[in-house]
Amino acid sequence: MNIYVVMKRTFDTEEKVEINDGVIDEEGAEFVINPYDEYAIEEAIVLKEAHDGEVTVVTVGDEDAEKELRTALAMGADQAVLLDTEDLDEEVDHYTISEMLTAYFKDKEYDIILGGNVAVDDGAGQVAPRLAEKLDINQLTTITKLEIEGTTANIERDIEGDVEIIEAQLPLLVTCQQGLNEPRYPSLPGIMKAKKKPLDTLDLDDLDLDEDDLEAKTKTIDRFLPPEKEAGKKLEGEPAEQVRELVDLLKNEAKVI
Repeated sequence: MNIYVVMKRTFDTEEKVEINDGVIDEEGAEFVINPYDEYAIEEAIVLKEAHDGEVTVVTVGDEDAEKELRTALAMGADQAVLLDTEDLDEEVDHYTISEMLTAYFKDKEYDIILGGNVAVDDGAGQVAPRLAEKLDINQLTTITKLEIEGTTANIERDIEGDVEIIEAQLPLLVTCQQGLNEPRYPSLPGIMKAKKKPLDTLDLDDLDLDEDDLEAKTKTIDRFLPPEKEAGKKLEGEPAEQVRELVDLLKNEAKVI
């Protein structure tokens, strides 16, 4: 089975993030594999263990992403590919990334492509569905269970608190939701083996792409942190008094009524 994972390197939202003049201060940021992509990597390894085959992890970015690709290899992926954006001077958006991935996959044979449901840095879940559309293959998002028999995938997906059961045919692209599995931690032997596993870097020439074809379709105007949460206010007295005070606060302080 040819199994691919599209992965994103992102800053760790559990750590302190600083923004200066609308730009994230990468010097003080910790970077990790996008947490939802970890579910995709784990599920890809589970599929390989059940059906044999090979797991390839692909990401779009600069050479700094090699660290996260090595982590994926340490988890159990067989090989990794970096689609290098070094030649791109302008801002990279979801369109740019999906175009580069499409160029990479156009001559590949694949049974299933897995990705994360959403990126925790920009809150978007665009790249994987865009890729499926470009490749003209079946796609299912927010999956929480995956079983494959032959060329048929039996899938459960999260539909905002309920579960939808779907049967789909390979080749297929899925995006993975929390609850699908528990991603494994890289073991020490896995980390040692990862150093020797293949990690290829492809530039625009390798993908037969021109910089003009990858011009971003969106532009980031500004970035800023949410305002600090203010202390709450506790209402005292009888219920009727609390209601009167609440209405007064909503009307004269919060000015929402």
